[in-house]
Amino acid sequence: MRLYTALGDHGETDLLGERVAKDDPRIDVLGDLDETTSVIGLARAQVRRDASGDILIEVQRDLYRIMAELAFTDELRPNTFHFAADRVAWMETVIEDVSSSITLPREFVLPGESVAGAALDVARAVARRAERKAATLARTGAIGNAEILRYLNRLSSLLFVLARSDDLQGGEDVRLAKERTSR
Repeated sequence: MRLYTALGDHGETDLLGERVAKDDPRIDVLGDLDETTSVIGLARAQVRRDASGDILIEVQRDLYRIMAELAFTDELRPNTFHFAADRVAWMETVIEDVSSSITLPREFVLPGESVAGAALDVARAVARRAERKAATLARTGAIGNAEILRYLNRLSSLLFVLARSDDLQGGEDVRLAKERTSR
């Protein structure tokens, strides 16, 4: 089986329903979402809590649902490829559950107290980049489903609390970005 088609040798690729340049903003967002799910997979391979791994699998599957919706042109997208509001509600519930089990500082924290926590923080930063590019696309009308932006907006919060949870699971306290001074 050949893994390449050579169809993109001239700088174009396919959306489902349209041939576009590889630097088309829609392809750029899809690439950032692909990178997000990959780095979430790296973090998932390192988390200490089984529950965190299960949550991250759900997030990866949601990101694939979002990518599937965005890969279609509006004319060809089946109704079944519409990212639903219940996934945002699910994420909000998970964020609340994880947040209630840990104490978060009000200050910025430095990533790196655990390998898994650091990997989740990298995933958070990549997810935020994908969210910024998706917001740009939404302003141009290329993303019409507001639930996608809502989900991506919540994703960075989820990854943050999972990172802090994993740090604490390993017995590590968070390290504040700004060193406390005594006066």
